[in-house]
Amino acid sequence: MPDISIITIGDELLIGQVIDTNSAWMAQELNKEGFNVIRRVAIADEKQSILTALSEEEKHAAIILITGGLGPTSDDITKPTLCQYFNGRMKLNEEALENVKYLFEKVFKKPVTPINLKQAEVPDCCRVLQNKRGTAPGMLFEKNNAVFISLPGVPYEMQGLMLAEVIPFLKEKFTAAQIIHKTLLTVGIGESALAEKIKDFESALPESIKLAYLPSYGMVRLRLTTKAEFHEKIRQDMDFAFEELKKLTAEYLVTSNDLQMQEVVAEILTLQNKTLATAESCTGGYIAHLLTSIPGSSKFFNGSVVSYTNQAKEKLLQVQSSTIQQFGAVSENTVKEMLPGALKQLDSNYAIAVSGIMGPDGGTDEKPVGTVWVAVGNSQKIITQKFHFRFNRLQNIHLTALNALNLLRKFLLENN
Repeated sequence: MPDISIITIGDELLIGQVIDTNSAWMAQELNKEGFNVIRRVAIADEKQSILTALSEEEKHAAIILITGGLGPTSDDITKPTLCQYFNGRMKLNEEALENVKYLFEKVFKKPVTPINLKQAEVPDCCRVLQNKRGTAPGMLFEKNNAVFISLPGVPYEMQGLMLAEVIPFLKEKFTAAQIIHKTLLTVGIGESALAEKIKDFESALPESIKLAYLPSYGMVRLRLTTKAEFHEKIRQDMDFAFEELKKLTAEYLVTSNDLQMQEVVAEILTLQNKTLATAESCTGGYIAHLLTSIPGSSKFFNGSVVSYTNQAKEKLLQVQSSTIQQFGAVSENTVKEMLPGALKQLDSNYAIAVSGIMGPDGGTDEKPVGTVWVAVGNSQKIITQKFHFRFNRLQNIHLTALNALNLLRKFLLENN
């Protein structure tokens, strides 16, 4: 199985102006197909940096994937630099030219400019990969038994070319391993405590099975990995090990599938044929965002009331002004009144209500930054829980959403 290196090009990646999601997505898709990504490198959109990276990565991998720097402007220099590296000459590719014209005339409804037409120029030593989602074609080069594939940096365009051209090519040319992953999700225990809990299990694993800890915002994923090319006993060992891992983590186990918390909740609601609404203050609609990111979420999610101010809580959710005056917006009493308001307003079976202080300001000695009240329930029963988070604003919002969804998950399972 050949090793793969990914080069991402762009000054914006190095200064943090843009987050590199391309290499993460590519690595995930390649791993699904049994390909092994061993290096990911981000470099400046500068000629010598590109040349050096190409030469260096060729020493480490048989397949080098490159994204970025294929735009039509003067600061996009990947294409001419590749032309130099592979001793080619620029030429007009007729199929790429037709694609550019089609996109501008039929899709964008704009005139084609000379700078746009330059997108159809490619090195004469490459195989052109037609980009149906944009004007910059992909380019495939071969040198010294290594394969180099240059793709646009626009994620939507890169993904289209990866799925339609790159992965099929790699599967045809190379023999990939079949990699088996088994993943479970835990909540309520930290990575170090979890590692201590399962240390004997981990030390007893056979060499063919690897355990990875994947911590994130109040959650820890545990992933077992092996390769299917091993004999049948290894597959049996994998199944046995995963069952043991589930038993050891049962107290904190959310799911033994590779799912996000919102996907677990969505599955339960869908199976029960029930609907959910959210009443969100401190999270500003983030819980609704997580739920609506799931395809088909309209089957189980009716909507959200983002009641950020006290007036919104009173007018939209019928929270009593006396409740807020006596107990405060961040209180058990307030979220307990927000929840039935959401149930009624959005005609739902279940609801989540949250109110808290995300920071960096707004905290008091009685209610410091990170104080959150969550209510979940239905028209018959409401349960509440108070949380104390200690991070920055963004992390506190993430943790509030995670814990609210987890509280609802428990409620759904216990009160079905």
